[in-house]
Amino acid sequence: MTVLTRSALEASPLADLHAIAGELGLDGFRRLRKADLVDALLARQAGEEEAGDAAIQEVAARASDSGDESDGVGRRRGRRGGRGRRAARSEEGATDEDAGDQQEGVTEPALEPEPEPTPEPTLEPTPAARRRGGARRDDETVEGTVELQPNGSAFLRDTGDEDVYVSAAQVRRCELVDGDRVSGPLRPARRSERHPSLVRVQSINGRDADEVAEGTPFEELPAAFPTQAFALGETDPTLRTIAVLAPLGRGSRAVIAGPARTGKSETLRRLAGALHGQEDLDVSVVLCGVRPEEIALWQADGLPEPVASLSLAAAPDAQAQALERALDTARRVAARGGHAVVLVDSLGWVGPGAARKALAAARSIPDGGSLTVVAVASEPVGGESTVIALDSVLAATGRFPALDTLASGALHPELLVGDEGAAAIVAARAEVLERA
Repeated sequence: MTVLTRSALEASPLADLHAIAGELGLDGFRRLRKADLVDALLARQAGEEEAGDAAIQEVAARASDSGDESDGVGRRRGRRGGRGRRAARSEEGATDEDAGDQQEGVTEPALEPEPEPTPEPTLEPTPAARRRGGARRDDETVEGTVELQPNGSAFLRDTGDEDVYVSAAQVRRCELVDGDRVSGPLRPARRSERHPSLVRVQSINGRDADEVAEGTPFEELPAAFPTQAFALGETDPTLRTIAVLAPLGRGSRAVIAGPARTGKSETLRRLAGALHGQEDLDVSVVLCGVRPEEIALWQADGLPEPVASLSLAAAPDAQAQALERALDTARRVAARGGHAVVLVDSLGWVGPGAARKALAAARSIPDGGSLTVVAVASEPVGGESTVIALDSVLAATGRFPALDTLASGALHPELLVGDEGAAAIVAARAEVLERA
């Protein structure tokens, strides 16, 4: 009588042991580790009645007849079907997850030599697809609207089915921005994933992705002084004074500078309220190292929701990375002919290098788009095209707007407010000097 030995069982793949356990009617064998399953099989062999011994012999004999023997236990590799496996799975009520665990490297005992038809390719359904009773196919193409995430990745919304994940590498490589209409082939969600993934970006807004991605790098695009001033309204006295003395335009590189408690953050919020909602502007706000109470102030109606909100407790590296992500998105908008504005509070916590890099991103692209950066800092960083300087004495005594007329100003203001406006700025400065 053929007897299964411990060495033979331990040398056998888990699938073979499952098949033997299924033939022997061993309950709950799929929940056992391999070592425990070997012990259970040996125990069943030692204590089973004659019918059980006969079943063990029959399984061993059929496995040996397959022509691929290993210590008395035969194996045939590569069979994904098999009556023994199906019977065992039926008895144990195996789930889809169990099937997925055994898709690779499955080995089973041979039952009888018979030709097998080539199975149709199947896909592991995603969780959402299981709920709907179906699964996406590998060759499916999906189209949706890009929605960027804080970590640099994105999701395709409005796909007609479930949201599709887009990796951060694809977002960077194809310079995707919020609202882009993207299409490409799909990969179903794997076992540890919640969403299907885009294999590659095939088209962007109806154009071939390679054609879009091969454009000139943003840093190499030409830059010109701003020529189109922002409409800031006439009701707010601080904004009205900025428009007259230190005008801002599309592509401005601006810093709101001043000592503590001069109203820098409040001035930035007023600018955000004036610019937010303008039809052709993409306005984003980055809070770096602000007081926790100031984060709450940005939740007021009429203000854009910050794309990143880091309090003064955050590490400088984390703040610099959040700022760079926002600027990266704004660069893509400007490179495609749009007009982006990034408002930053503040540059004082991200380090000098990151602050200079943030300001350097601003530019007006001739016959193209623009990227405007307006940031809060304790003092000018250097390289600004516009400085909005706040006076601590005026702010402390409640005399607002608290702009320092002599320290504030813009390069080539005549391009933004005309020759008469530029002359009015010179006259205002002269008047201040006379009073002094």
